[in-house]
Amino acid sequence: MPHAVTPEPASQSIVQGDIVLPDATPDPEALPETLHNDASSDDDESAPPVLGAEESDKENEDSNTKLEDMFDDSSDEDDIDGFNSSAPEPDSQPLQSIPTAPSAKPTDPEIMRAFYQRLFPFRQLFQWLNHSPSPTNDFMHREFAFTLPNDAYLRYQSFPTADTLRKQCIAQLPSRFEIGPVYSTNPRDRKTLRKSSMFRPLAKELVFDIDMTDYDEIRTCCTGAKICNKCWTFITMAIRVVDAALRDDFGFVHILWVYSGRRGAHAWVCDKRARDMDDAKRRAVAGYLELLKGGDGKGKKVDVKRPLHPHLQRSLDILRAHFQADVLVGQDPWADQAKAEHLLKLLPDAALSAALRKKWDSAPNRASVAKWADIDTLAETGVSKDLDAAALVEAKKDVVLEYTYPRLDAEVSKKLNHLLKSPFCVHPGTGRVCVPIDVSRVEEFDPLGVPTVTELLAEIDGWDKAHAGEQTEEVDAEKKMQDWEKTSLRPYVDYFRGFVNGLLKDETRVKRERDEDGMEF
Repeated sequence: MPHAVTPEPASQSIVQGDIVLPDATPDPEALPETLHNDASSDDDESAPPVLGAEESDKENEDSNTKLEDMFDDSSDEDDIDGFNSSAPEPDSQPLQSIPTAPSAKPTDPEIMRAFYQRLFPFRQLFQWLNHSPSPTNDFMHREFAFTLPNDAYLRYQSFPTADTLRKQCIAQLPSRFEIGPVYSTNPRDRKTLRKSSMFRPLAKELVFDIDMTDYDEIRTCCTGAKICNKCWTFITMAIRVVDAALRDDFGFVHILWVYSGRRGAHAWVCDKRARDMDDAKRRAVAGYLELLKGGDGKGKKVDVKRPLHPHLQRSLDILRAHFQADVLVGQDPWADQAKAEHLLKLLPDAALSAALRKKWDSAPNRASVAKWADIDTLAETGVSKDLDAAALVEAKKDVVLEYTYPRLDAEVSKKLNHLLKSPFCVHPGTGRVCVPIDVSRVEEFDPLGVPTVTELLAEIDGWDKAHAGEQTEEVDAEKKMQDWEKTSLRPYVDYFRGFVNGLLKDETRVKRERDEDGMEF
């Protein structure tokens, strides 16, 4: 495993003086020719998108949206100056009740239209990606990719404002959309450039993907796309270990964890130093966190030098309690004789392994907790005259790491131009919203308790009926309650708002210090 490497800021930075190009939103009545996204999986978990899917750029009347229209005159003490996240979204209109019968599919057009109109926090998403109270190329030159209802995949979309993004989502009703890098020019105008080298990715959050299917060989409760609270603890372990490494070893501060909507989690490292990293530095960080090798489930997966690297020792300290409660008890991974045989192969002493095999063959229903205790018990009886006690201790540490250490899809993290599903999208299979995970309370997060889009729409209707007449026309627009505030989505949006505010304050402080340094003579 590589030594700890703290990535330095990349030499390139976003050029703030680029000409702002007009937005070109396609006509929703005449969808452009696209390619189908054959790379998508059942869970749509960050498979690299099919490249080359093109759109026919077309000027739209929304392209000249005034930038000041994104902001409200009022201020909010919880928000960065210039933003008011509680203000109503532009063009909000009262909607009819949405059918939320159990038979309704999350991707039904009326469901998705209501979701984008009433629930998706476009304003907060804009603030997150823009990194400044004033509009910047960080948002305007950012690539978005839409998966349309016909499964066509529309790439290289970009938007000058949150409102134009919102309007296109309402017009085209994507089942999901992904976020890519900030480019050197407006992605919609890449074809007009004389040289392809003029269109290049400049910055993007450092991202990580954890998918439950990578744990299928060690989890016993579920397989494939299915999850339960027992196996979700593997994701909890991974989040705790990766988050600690990113903060303690690399010094990153602004790390957003997001539930994928079905069986995994994504991390977005949003610090400017992370966003500016080139591919080589991204590969270095991914390699630093990568530990398990091999995918056939038969060989030894952990092979590291001693003494353990401080990152691995810290990980062990985090994971030991999980191993006992969530793996040995919760999963009982060696109840099956074949899987118990794999454990024996990981031990360094043949005589001890033979004695354990004999004991377990005589008690086929012996629980994994007991089998794990048997290792030390038989070792102390002297069944092996040549037993190396120190080697056995280290081997057991490797077993703990194999059954608990994060199993990352490292390829997702290595490329600057990789796209990843946006937070707050709806998972088309489960209907659940891809909500942020509060890392300080990660043990409490329940993926099965995350609200579905149909539940949220029903909550809006229920709230409106219960509070009919309370909000009159005389109420100022700024004070009017947003629809997401009426639902169980509110704590997730509030958490996201707090995260974004912290990021923006830090960006503003760093920019101010940089400007002040530049003024010194």
